[in-house]
Amino acid sequence: MSVKKFSIILMCIFFIPGSYLKTHAEDGITDNEIILGQSCALTGPARALGIGMRAGLTAYFQKINHAGGIKGRKIRLISLDDGYEPEKAIINTHQLIEKEKVFLSIGYVGTPTSKAVLPILEKLNIPFLAPFTGAEFLRNPLKKNVINLRASYYQEMEELTHYLVDILHKTKIACFFQNDDYGQAGLRGLQLALEKRSLVLTAKGTYERNSIAVKSGFLKIRKAKPEAVVMVGAYQPCAEFIKLAKKYGLKNTIFCNISFVGTQALIKELGEQGNGTIISQVVQYPQDTKIPIVQEFKEDMVKFNPGATINFVSFEGYIAGKFFCTAIDRMKKNLTRNNLIASIETMGTIDLGGIKLNFGKNDHQGMDKVFLTVIKNGKVQPI
Repeated sequence: MSVKKFSIILMCIFFIPGSYLKTHAEDGITDNEIILGQSCALTGPARALGIGMRAGLTAYFQKINHAGGIKGRKIRLISLDDGYEPEKAIINTHQLIEKEKVFLSIGYVGTPTSKAVLPILEKLNIPFLAPFTGAEFLRNPLKKNVINLRASYYQEMEELTHYLVDILHKTKIACFFQNDDYGQAGLRGLQLALEKRSLVLTAKGTYERNSIAVKSGFLKIRKAKPEAVVMVGAYQPCAEFIKLAKKYGLKNTIFCNISFVGTQALIKELGEQGNGTIISQVVQYPQDTKIPIVQEFKEDMVKFNPGATINFVSFEGYIAGKFFCTAIDRMKKNLTRNNLIASIETMGTIDLGGIKLNFGKNDHQGMDKVFLTVIKNGKVQPI
């Protein structure tokens, strides 16, 4: 190589503006922005869940942006509606990656949608943070780029079963579940919890995703006359099931739901028929202002997302937003996808203000606690 050519190469290396190199290091990262992508249900029977997660995320991001961003970068969240349908989630994910050039995915809602998009994200080495699902396939075996915040469905089912069997001494337990990966994940968790206590399900009934056609599943379960029905579904079909059950033969049965149901949405759908319904939660009670982050959440929702509903779902979104910003702020290396995951793995315990998350190289789930709540007089309260 001639001296002249070598000199030109050196000039190209040393005189490229630093900002250009920084901006083009990785998609979704510019000098001024961090761009994040979310696919969730903003319409359809599960819309309250997507709307809630987005509300909590945006409230915290707006707070950070109002204060100038993180290390000079503001956060932009792009949320696309998938209607809780896997096929649409795939389309949205391609759009977020290829057109919007997002840095990572955050706050996706649902098991079937998450399962559909995970191969895309894994292939492209894109982190998948804080999905609103407790599905086991996101936890076991450990997946490098998946960072869960919430407890698993198996853990929720263990807590519900402990309450029903060990405390209330119920043994005839049925399961009503959505006929897809989400329903199967919850069903398996319940079966494992019962097997630990030498019990089996009394009956099973199903319904199809994004429908409220629950009558067939209800009739199968009613025949067994269960003492309790554990439900793995969205709020509209679960509410429809409970209404049918209380009207036609299961008036004294205990009805239980796992967190994905969406507590406030379920209360609204059930009205006065919701009394006594038990719901497991994976975040603390969002009205308990003795917990600093709860007080912070309520104040920020009013200030930065007025009109949005304060509930368990939006609180989980807020926790996800604060976790992401905390993780970025604590990074010592350049902001890349690989460095972010490596940094989270070495964080150990993170205190977000009365709620602690724990991570390690072999532990990509921040929280393990499950809290039981019950509906009384149109409101939810801790058990």
